[in-house]
Amino acid sequence: MWFWVVQAIAGAILGQATNNWFVDTKLGIWTHAKVDKLSTWAAKKLNIKILAEEEAWRKKYPNVAKKLDNLDERVSRLENSNPEDDK
Repeated sequence: MWFWVVQAIAGAILGQATNNWFVDTKLGIWTHAKVDKLSTWAAKKLNIKILAEEEAWRKKYPNVAKKLDNLDERVSRLENSNPEDDK
């Protein structure tokens, strides 16, 4: 069992490293554009309106939307804070 855990972790690390390198190549940019075009086509074909319905959801559940906005703000502040300042 430990073998599969280590194999999964190593595979994830190598996959992410490969993805980070690939995304900046010409082929990576081309592939990203094609995948984006395909997903846009599928969303239109299947009539998927997730982002368009967000405003209606926010109006229906204003308290949850407010909490999510507060959490997003906190995460942004934490990401922008400099850990060197704490030392």
